[in-house]
Amino acid sequence: MKVKTAAKINLALDVTGRLNHGYHSIESVFQTVGLYDEVTVELTDERTIKVSCEVPEAFESSDPIPCGERNIAYKAAQFYLDRAGDAHGCTIHIKKGIPSQAGMGGGSTDAAAVLYCLNKLIGKEIPAAEGLGADIPFFLTGGTAYVTGIGENIEPIADYSGRTLVIAKGKEGVSTAEAYARIDSLQDPAHPDTAALVDAINSAPDEAYKYFGNLFELAVKLPEVAEIKAHMLAGGALASVMTGSGSAVFGLFPDKKSAQICAERLAAAGYFSAVCETVKESFIEL
Repeated sequence: MKVKTAAKINLALDVTGRLNHGYHSIESVFQTVGLYDEVTVELTDERTIKVSCEVPEAFESSDPIPCGERNIAYKAAQFYLDRAGDAHGCTIHIKKGIPSQAGMGGGSTDAAAVLYCLNKLIGKEIPAAEGLGADIPFFLTGGTAYVTGIGENIEPIADYSGRTLVIAKGKEGVSTAEAYARIDSLQDPAHPDTAALVDAINSAPDEAYKYFGNLFELAVKLPEVAEIKAHMLAGGALASVMTGSGSAVFGLFPDKKSAQICAERLAAAGYFSAVCETVKESFIEL
């Protein structure tokens, strides 16, 4: 079974505290977007799991992606097959279209796709997946959601699909652990108004961009992020914000023409860039 599996962006992302087990609590609005990996899962009679990856050279040079047991897609397959009590193994092939260390959930969406495919192939319900990765439960839902806790509390809100975006990323990347460590050292930062964003999406979606924001921008402070944002705002973006813990940036555009022009200029400046839309669902079966 083969699926395209979507990336996500954080329309708003705030860190609200540090929990006893070392995780941080967040308040965020997650949104799936039409930038995809392709994941193929095939059942085998051998009780083994094999993962192969097809990574564009532009991604591989800056963001090495592990295959084998270290890949979260491998862990997802092991998690499912162990709990389903199934005698099969599987092969997993991942064709990357989502850059890693981008704050877009590329690994988590692959893992969610594996759970989705195994559920379709074997027919047993997907077990709770919070222990695998904080973003995986969201990808099993997709769309637009208000997310709290460590990512496990997911409340769908009004549909925000069909909005035109440019997504861009440079070669710099920040590990999630390092980004959170920098968050902990901030002194009295200005927090995004996530509640106001939720209200706007539900009642006045055309005004929602006014409440986009990400606390991690204050902590990470990557020069490439600032440059990408400047390109997007100069090119007509209504708003431009880093997503997740970095380092991809999305810009919301009023029309596809201005988005395409901006994406071409970013590509000419040496950045990965793509035009896409906000989408309702994580998975497209191929």
